[in-house]
Amino acid sequence: AAAFGMFFYLAGVWRLHKRGDRWPIYRTVLWVLGMLLLVWVTSGPINAYQDYLFSVHMVGHMLLTMVIPLCLVPGAPVSLAARAIAKRSDGTRGGREWILWAVHTPFAKVVTNPIFAAAMFIGSLWVFYYTDLFRWSLYDHIGHEWMVAHFLISGYLFVQSLVGIDPVPYRLPYAFRLLTLISIMAMHAFFGIAIMMQTGLMAAEWFGAMGRTWGQTPLEDQNTGGGIAWSVGEIP
Repeated sequence: AAAFGMFFYLAGVWRLHKRGDRWPIYRTVLWVLGMLLLVWVTSGPINAYQDYLFSVHMVGHMLLTMVIPLCLVPGAPVSLAARAIAKRSDGTRGGREWILWAVHTPFAKVVTNPIFAAAMFIGSLWVFYYTDLFRWSLYDHIGHEWMVAHFLISGYLFVQSLVGIDPVPYRLPYAFRLLTLISIMAMHAFFGIAIMMQTGLMAAEWFGAMGRTWGQTPLEDQNTGGGIAWSVGEIP
């Protein structure tokens, strides 16, 4: 998916370049960087160790939901597609028409609404880790893939609602965006602190029963993971 994302994005930039149009280089750099980070998180050492260390799992989660979207959103893929894909004049729908149609559907109006995006962003953290969804992501590969997709998309929508330049049906004024950011970051910090204060293991039958003899104890590692959620989550 990341390879396709980079290929079609660069193809769009090249098409603009060939006809003499400009596309800011920083957008291309950030998009490619975001896609490379996605590959690294889902296929590199984080993916290998997240099943053994809760702290590594949390690093991957923070990158998926907060850091990678900060690279992808400024890339403005919808705006690039609208400029690079030829507009059809025969009344049929091509790639450009379908993309712009999807952006303005009732479903898109709901999921891109700033209040919905913020609620989904912060609510997903609590629901995921304090229900059996977390266990599902550990025991089932489909659950793991759902986790990656969900938190990447929820992070993307939240960042898009704050600093995105792609067209959306509604965007909050700047002052309200700042208030939204402050309130969500406070709740995000509280989430990390709540994990650090726990005296019992999350998914104890998984992290506490694998017989790992290296690294921190499972509870110490969980506390480290809470600290990562608290600190790293505030930086972006």
